Amino acid sequence: MKKIPITAKGAEKLRAELVRLKTVDRPRIIQAIAEARAHGDLKENAEYHAAREQQSFAEGRIKEIEGKLGHAHIVDVSTMDAGGKVIFGCTVELIDVDTEEEITYQIVGEDEADIKVGMISVNSPIARALIAKMEGDEVAVQVPGGERCLEIVSVRYI
Repeated sequence: MKKIPITAKGAEKLRAELVRLKTVDRPRIIQAIAEARAHGDLKENAEYHAAREQQSFAEGRIKEIEGKLGHAHIVDVSTMDAGGKVIFGCTVELIDVDTEEEITYQIVGEDEADIKVGMISVNSPIARALIAKMEGDEVAVQVPGGERCLEIVSVRYI
């Protein structure tokens, strides 16, 4: 399987979630299952079934995170300086040439993307159009609403 890029912050968030799942959630769920078993008949015990469902979800998430971290290529953009070139992990300040709207995006891995906080996937149309471009470049991007012309104002590696 090929390596999947992820920012250092994204990898740290996944590691923290994994630790929480293993050290807090898993023991809590095991305790809930034990208490539900003590109540007797498991066929009609809603607490037992709910706890088992939680356990299934938690174990599935643990496996998913371990798989992601195992195939991750962690990129610490703060240690790089690409001389104003847009690269994975950088933060790009843009201006929409038509509307003069200012936009800031960080280009991140697929799992980290959250447009509400300005984090776009490296595989998104905007990120693909921006990669390898420089400060001052204008980029035409095909988006669902049509074509947008974006000017790269600055590129930061933080």
